[in-house]
Amino acid sequence: MTNDEVTMTSNVMPVAEHNLARDLTLYTVGRIALIAVVTVLLMLFEVPLLVAVAVAVVVGFPLGLLVFRGLNHRVTAALAERGEDRMNTRERLRAELRGDQPGRDTDAG
Repeated sequence: MTNDEVTMTSNVMPVAEHNLARDLTLYTVGRIALIAVVTVLLMLFEVPLLVAVAVAVVVGFPLGLLVFRGLNHRVTAALAERGEDRMNTRERLRAELRGDQPGRDTDAG
């Protein structure tokens, strides 16, 4: 990989990375908003704040998985893809360090 290729790839964020950041932000904000809504609903029934927050967190986990199912699947798939890309890059770099890369000129040193 030449210096120009490295600069080009490090300056441009892949579309999947951008979608991952957006989806992860939406998922996190949605989960927090869900907990806030459940907390407010419980406080309307005069439940103490700490108890309402505790119940909202416990209820919010499974409810969030149901409500944000599609977003959860997109985030999970993007994280799996990112992990796979990182693993492939790591293996490629390790192969280069071992000198296993085909077509590499080892005499140029």
